[in-house]
Amino acid sequence: MRGHREDATDGALLRAVAGGDTAAMTVLYDRHAGWLHTRLTRRCGDPEQVREVLQDTFVTVWRSASSHRGADAGGWLWTIAARRLVDARRTQERTDRVEYAAPVPAPSAEERVLAGLEYGDVGAALNRISPELREVLRATVVDGLTTRETARLLGIPEGTVKTRAMRARAELRTALAHLAPSPLGGPA
Repeated sequence: MRGHREDATDGALLRAVAGGDTAAMTVLYDRHAGWLHTRLTRRCGDPEQVREVLQDTFVTVWRSASSHRGADAGGWLWTIAARRLVDARRTQERTDRVEYAAPVPAPSAEERVLAGLEYGDVGAALNRISPELREVLRATVVDGLTTRETARLLGIPEGTVKTRAMRARAELRTALAHLAPSPLGGPA
């Protein structure tokens, strides 16, 4: 390491990194990556995202080492890492929203089933329930989405999805009972 020892201050290491010293970067990484990884893991349960944020943090350090002032780099490194984590989460959220908001070019399984039942009892019963309840049923039953995925898709809270799903099933049972009474004389 171009004259630097492992006990060199963070400030000295950062000045060497700013000059392109990869050995200084290695010492800085070895000194700080462990605790940064631990702290990021406490805030993010996705190990892959933690690794990416840690890598992005040290790439940023390599590029902007000359902008650091002072002897200790711990706070500066944590600020960079925390910002990278927030950026990664925002990017993931945008990606998730795009995945659920994008129109599907081919008809979904639910649309094919409903098209086949359009004139049958189930299709007639589905048409009797309100559109917001029907959408929750389609998302959770036919498309097989989880409550969380349905909430994101429809832009409503998860609790609302659960309530609407329960109401939709009850209304669908009632609508089906009115259309085709049970052959045993009991509820459908």
